[in-house]
Amino acid sequence: MARRIAVAAAFLALAAFPAALAQSPGPAAAPAGPPNVTAILEKGGQYTTFMRLMKETQQDTQLNSQLNSSFGNNGGGGYTVFAPTDNAFNNLKPGTLNSLTQQQQVSLVQGHILPQYYAMDSFQTASNPVRTQASGRDGPYTLNITSDTNNQVNVSSGVVEVRINNALFSTKPLAVYSVDKVLLPLELFGAKAPAPAPTASAGKPKKGGSSDAASGPAGSDDSASSGAASGRAVGLSVAGLAAALAYLL
Repeated sequence: MARRIAVAAAFLALAAFPAALAQSPGPAAAPAGPPNVTAILEKGGQYTTFMRLMKETQQDTQLNSQLNSSFGNNGGGGYTVFAPTDNAFNNLKPGTLNSLTQQQQVSLVQGHILPQYYAMDSFQTASNPVRTQASGRDGPYTLNITSDTNNQVNVSSGVVEVRINNALFSTKPLAVYSVDKVLLPLELFGAKAPAPAPTASAGKPKKGGSSDAASGPAGSDDSASSGAASGRAVGLSVAGLAAALAYLL
């Protein structure tokens, strides 16, 4: 009898063990790490030129470092990246990128990055002009972002305007949107103001090698004085000749 009771108790214990395992909390899921803009662009598959520019200007490292610092910080504003496709760069005038200095290439990349996270619907309430990461002597480079009645969002740099396409990634603190044009900054590619016309300098000699001050007009005082002196000399000669004739007679 005792043996039967022991076997029954063991059976009940084994039956209760799976239920205890099911009720016990499992290991906590590891929190997702900060987003990596390089990995997002690589996954997109058509942003090799933009990735190369980001790498050459070290903006990929800087942005990923900023994302790591702001990750999990509820007070952080996040970042938004407009990523031009390879076709967007191919449509530029040949030599456009090579004509830029290293610092201008940095500004070009930074002009595609907003220091704030924007979900697609939050563009509708964006306050223009929207500041970018780039800045110059006259202050930060800016963009104008507008949406139409069909909730289509357009972004303008002042030189080009393009519609924002699909989001490659949009989870705070990072949003990455694909665009079909390179957002050429107005500060780098805007129309240059015409140079002021040269002004004539005072006292500049006129054509012919003489100035107004150096040569007076015909009939000036100098000419009159010379004529008077010549007249006096002729008068004296005539008077002397008359005196000589009177003496001989």
